[in-house]
Amino acid sequence: MSHSLHSTSLSIRSKREFGFVKTPLVFVIALWLALAAQSVLNADVRLPAVFSDHMVLQQGIPVTVWGWADNGERVTVEFRNQKVATVAADGKWRVRLKPLRAGGPDRFTVTGKNQITLEDVLVGEVWVCSGQSNMEWPLRAAYNSKPDIDSSENPNLRLFTVPKLRALAPMDDVNSKWQRCGPETVPGFSAVAYYFGRALQRDRQVPVGLIHTSWGGSPAEVWMSYDVLANDPEWKRDILGPYPAARMNYENALAQWQKEKAEAEAAGKKFEKGRPWEPWRPTELYNGMIAPLIPYAICGAIWYQGESNAGRAFQYRRLFADMIRNWRRDWDQGDFTFLAVQLAPWDKNRKRPISEITAAPTDSDWAELREAQCIVAETLPKVGIAVITDVGDKDDIHPTKKVPVGERLALAARVIAYGERINGLSPVYDSVQFQGGKAIVQFKRVGSGLEARGGELTGFAIAGPDRKFVWAKAEIVGRDKVAVNSPEVPNPVAVRYGWADYPVVNLWSKDGLPASPFRTDDFPMVTAPKK
Repeated sequence: MSHSLHSTSLSIRSKREFGFVKTPLVFVIALWLALAAQSVLNADVRLPAVFSDHMVLQQGIPVTVWGWADNGERVTVEFRNQKVATVAADGKWRVRLKPLRAGGPDRFTVTGKNQITLEDVLVGEVWVCSGQSNMEWPLRAAYNSKPDIDSSENPNLRLFTVPKLRALAPMDDVNSKWQRCGPETVPGFSAVAYYFGRALQRDRQVPVGLIHTSWGGSPAEVWMSYDVLANDPEWKRDILGPYPAARMNYENALAQWQKEKAEAEAAGKKFEKGRPWEPWRPTELYNGMIAPLIPYAICGAIWYQGESNAGRAFQYRRLFADMIRNWRRDWDQGDFTFLAVQLAPWDKNRKRPISEITAAPTDSDWAELREAQCIVAETLPKVGIAVITDVGDKDDIHPTKKVPVGERLALAARVIAYGERINGLSPVYDSVQFQGGKAIVQFKRVGSGLEARGGELTGFAIAGPDRKFVWAKAEIVGRDKVAVNSPEVPNPVAVRYGWADYPVVNLWSKDGLPASPFRTDDFPMVTAPKK
């Protein structure tokens, strides 16, 4: 940690209002001693861990390099034909390299009173890979991954894993290093990130660096900065506001649990009651697992998260957008590409047969979360969605087939980040017309055209003015339309497709991408605020 005691104290004071920290005198003294000790160690020029042997630097844009040194110490960074110098102030220094061309490996040198030499440095495409458990899911646990692990040796694919860390204030470093991709390093790495990077490296033919930073079960708000939440009245009220009470309830429940456990053990009885769940502290993973990476130059981010926010899907429309804006603001690279994975089909452990799942159309908070993801992608620039309606697991929130997930993210990156003229995005709803007892649904991004996979189209529902949905007959018209109707609904006013926790659907593009679930109506949502 290289924060000054003054700035750390300010950060702590600003958060006390929300019960985020407790600062007894012993904590302040210990912090002061730690910082004093750190200042002694700062005599040598230092780099953050994200600069190490085997790293990948982003091509095509200015590359910021930063670190620590004594005040007034002259620091010089040399890479390829560039040599940039600066003088450290307040124990820190920063320089910027001019845009680099893909290639390598090369040597990277930083010189102050001492010299740091990094070897085997590549230049290519750098992506941050973040989210919750489906992003964290390791390659070794993915479906049929052994052949992929065995063949994973790739000198042009590099991996960096951010250790899990909950932090009260933004950290400036992590304990990690870059590694070459291969059978020894990739098994524990994110499966989605690996398959994304493998496809991107193959198709773009440049080095790729993947920075994996995720934590299972985490909601979006823990990946956002404190100031963004505190300066928005809704987030201050609905996200920061409830945390102190949630924390107190947890501590009381934990104390009671510990008491009961001790009593049971003293009596020689078996104790099977589970430990209370600790509430997530807003901002804590941003502080510990995103802030230390900034401003390392990147091309973009891939994101697999939303399960923990599904019960607040309506809120996610704005929250997810604000999180993307938050990262873009702090990286200060403009609107870098941000690609999200749409939530996979899952029947929430109800263990129902497909016949029961598809008995009748229903409302769904997971469908509403998928819609929120699509709304953000439609409203923010350079945001894309990878649709995975075909690779969910009915009875497992963690579907293990991760190859299509990573490869569809790579296709979206090729379109959005790199401007390739390929059909790499899933068909999405565009508009609807109601005429003659039918709904004519227009799609966009259909590529070579629409097709039904495995018989007649399924998953379409239709409703009249009574807003009661029934399953409908649907057929493709031309290359980009679907006609929907039902004899039970002579005067249709709304259509839904794949609107379920576990959608059973089969509308695809001829280019091999499933169409996104959607609704044409604006009927009340199950996750909308109660008026």
